[in-house]
Amino acid sequence: MAGRRVAVGGSLVLDSDGLVKLATGDARARAFLQTAHGRGAGVVVSAVTLTEVLRGGPWDAAVHRVLARIRVLPVTPDLARSAGELLGATGLSGHRCALEAVVAVTALRADRPAVLLTSDVGDLHRLVDEPDRPKDSRVVVVHV
Repeated sequence: MAGRRVAVGGSLVLDSDGLVKLATGDARARAFLQTAHGRGAGVVVSAVTLTEVLRGGPWDAAVHRVLARIRVLPVTPDLARSAGELLGATGLSGHRCALEAVVAVTALRADRPAVLLTSDVGDLHRLVDEPDRPKDSRVVVVHV
């Protein structure tokens, strides 16, 4: 891609599906991971995401191999409060979208440029929408 600049730094944020895709060796998810590493981006997952993925069985070993190479970010009271406020602002159900809201706030607070890997594109697009922010510094939601 002659003439195209590739951003340096930033973040790759994983929701439960992004984490599962990496744990299962999905080629597309691995390509995003390699791109993130190549540009020096941080790779992060919210601690709440582990609730959706870990089950205490043999499958967990593959997830733990991924977790050993990325940062697991805690859910602080401030982050949880922001997630609740985000749900209120978007009108999404806290009962149905609470975990997505925590992931969205994690992505919104991540170093930019930020890419969020998910299979729940619709709700996460609504939650990370930043119309007043320049396009090149918004969170990019990518379906995996």
